[in-house]
Amino acid sequence: MRVAEEIGAGLIVLGSRGLGGIRRALMGSVSDSVVRHAHCPVLVVRGAPTTFPTKILVASDGSKDAELAATSAADLARSTGSELHVVTVFPGSAYVHPYYEVRFPEAAERLRREAQEERQQMLDEQVERLRKAGKDVAQTHIRAGEAAKEIVALAEEVGAGLVVMGSHGLGGIRRALIGSVSAAVVTHAHCPVMVVRQEKERSVEHQANFLT
Repeated sequence: MRVAEEIGAGLIVLGSRGLGGIRRALMGSVSDSVVRHAHCPVLVVRGAPTTFPTKILVASDGSKDAELAATSAADLARSTGSELHVVTVFPGSAYVHPYYEVRFPEAAERLRREAQEERQQMLDEQVERLRKAGKDVAQTHIRAGEAAKEIVALAEEVGAGLVVMGSHGLGGIRRALIGSVSAAVVTHAHCPVMVVRQEKERSVEHQANFLT
């Protein structure tokens, strides 16, 4: 990370050793640390190298980081002739307390449906912004459940060669305690994962050029 800052890198690329379970929890990994703290986007590669064109899956939650990730992924898809997929994950259980769901099931279902409709609208608006900017989107997906788990599963289902997502940039103790979706996807995805940070918008073009 120090060298990346010294040379003004727009992208860090590194491998993942794929340490799992207790060992990973105890000793961590270089890739985890770099993804969490680097000043610029990070591409973590595992398994076979990505060859283009491929299918690129970008995860969106409506945040500024996710917006930048979508733009980065769309630029990369266009420059490499790849197919762009956009997914948002709807955490249905997060909107309704279990007690409320048991006592008032119809109202709970209505709240869940309204929340899902809001997420779908967010996804549609983001895709429309990409298309107005001349960036094609092959397919959109909306899933319900745990975000990282659903993103990893969908990447395998569609045969994605690259997952792109934003980093919320949580720091220090807070990040160590609650983790992050991006870190979980990096840990479990079957393909390379690029984590994009909002702070370095100037690096978007560099990312596309570097990977092509």
